Amino acid sequence: MFYSFLRPLLFRLNPEDAHQITLGAIDLAYKLNLLKQSQFTCPKHVMGLTFPNPIGLAAGLDKNGEHLDALAALGFGFIEIGTVTPRPQPGNPKPRLFRIPEANAIINRLGFNNKGVDELIENVKHSSYTGILGINIGKNFDTPIEEAVEDYRICFSKVYPYASYITINISSPNTRNLRQLQSADALDTLLSQLKSEQQSLARIHNKYTPIAVKIAPDLDTTQVASIAQLLEKHHIDGVIATNTTLSREGIAHLAISHEAGGLSGTPLTHQATHITQQLQQLLPNSIPIIGVGGIMSATDAKDKLTAGASLIQVYSGLIYRGPDLLSEIANEICNNSDLIRHT
Repeated sequence: MFYSFLRPLLFRLNPEDAHQITLGAIDLAYKLNLLKQSQFTCPKHVMGLTFPNPIGLAAGLDKNGEHLDALAALGFGFIEIGTVTPRPQPGNPKPRLFRIPEANAIINRLGFNNKGVDELIENVKHSSYTGILGINIGKNFDTPIEEAVEDYRICFSKVYPYASYITINISSPNTRNLRQLQSADALDTLLSQLKSEQQSLARIHNKYTPIAVKIAPDLDTTQVASIAQLLEKHHIDGVIATNTTLSREGIAHLAISHEAGGLSGTPLTHQATHITQQLQQLLPNSIPIIGVGGIMSATDAKDKLTAGASLIQVYSGLIYRGPDLLSEIANEICNNSDLIRHT
């Protein structure tokens, strides 16, 4: 209810300014003990990890891991931070974030703006958060695509001891040529290198940190099948479906739809769920799916789980609905034993 009052005020601000103000306000409320510590309990065992509930925060909201304690108080079953790159980078020129309220959608072309992997690690180390933490990694914008594996390897090895799982982001539309890494040969090479790195680091740290791969919604049936085959070949621990879309279906009549970048929110809902359904049919049960994209209601969350997702993540829905969305989803999922058991 409080967020519904604040939202019109925040939506009058530049989206990036509103983003920082909101995170600052959540941090302040947490420090002043004004946040009610939400607890939604319906445990899920996925990727060898026990999640207190299957509702996660998608990467992108807290890129540098600066707000973990306050965000955890909202009741997420897990939090994913990043995308982080080996070196700090400013991202794409502003403006680069656009709301489309009439479609409950967002377009972003942020371009992996972050303070670099070393600062993210320091933030994690100074946090009190002890829950499930995903760390989403990518490549620097100026690293040639043929050298991208090394950027992923650097980030992977650095975050390994601190992450509950590591997400390999090869699907953002806002870093030039990044989605080429979803092609069969490039993905085969990348996964082979990172799986080898995972095995080596597991011995060094006496800790197995699962790998999840985040894919795009703009894939045809053949591409999805090829990716599924490689995930199985390399014994990847999970897949996140999906990132933002380049499609403008359903919003092409709106002037702002012509802004470049990835689209999220309601227009992505069915497209992302369709990819989840395809993966569910192609993958063995040993490779779980994390469903994300256009989860704006409890019904959307339920549809993702029914389609085959074991866990879900929200982002744009949180911008439009606020923390009440978490309560709504938790009440639907955690009170539905059949749904939890099915996933």
